[in-house]
Amino acid sequence: MQRFGEKLHTLRTSKHMTLKELALALGHVSHGYISEIESGKKRPTGEFVLKVARYFDVTTDQLLKDELDIP
Repeated sequence: MQRFGEKLHTLRTSKHMTLKELALALGHVSHGYISEIESGKKRPTGEFVLKVARYFDVTTDQLLKDELDIP
């Protein structure tokens, strides 16, 4: 779970998306929440993890388990 923010940042930048674009795609009003998750200041909710997994077509295990990498 410690690497969730890092993995989210990698997924977002691999699609050349800004924080704002990802926030809109995931249905969030503010990109600040995503920024805080990427920097490790906040932990994601279960709902947010599911939205990210569905949007980027990865499993929740890949996002949450530190020993697993994302493709």
